[in-house]
Amino acid sequence: MNVYDQAHNLARAIRECEEYRQYAKQRDLVNANPQLKSMIDDFQKQQIAIQAAQMAGDEVSPETMGQLQQSMQILMTDPIAAEYIQCQMRFALMMQDVFGILNEVIEPEKGTLQ
Repeated sequence: MNVYDQAHNLARAIRECEEYRQYAKQRDLVNANPQLKSMIDDFQKQQIAIQAAQMAGDEVSPETMGQLQQSMQILMTDPIAAEYIQCQMRFALMMQDVFGILNEVIEPEKGTLQ
C-alpha cells in the first residue's frame, strides 16, 4: 500500500463527500456577493482574534463577546450566510474527525481506535 496513493484517495473522497460539496456550493454563493463575503470575513477575523486571545490566556471582555454575537445574529438573518456558516461548521467537524483519526497514528496512546 502506497501512502501517497491513499492520501490522494482520501483527498478525492473528501471532495466527493456531501459535507464538502454543500460547503463548496455555499462558498461559491458567498464569493459571488462581495458585500456578504466581506461581512463573513470580518466575522471570522473577530472569531480568530478571540480564539487567539483565549489560547494566550487573555481575558476576553464581555463587550468583545457581545460584538461577536451581534455580528453572528446579523449574518444569520441572511439565508445564504446562515447556510454557509452551517455548511462550514459541518465540514470543519468532519475534517476534525479525520485529523483525529490520522493523529492516532502519530500519538497512538491518545487514540481510541485500534
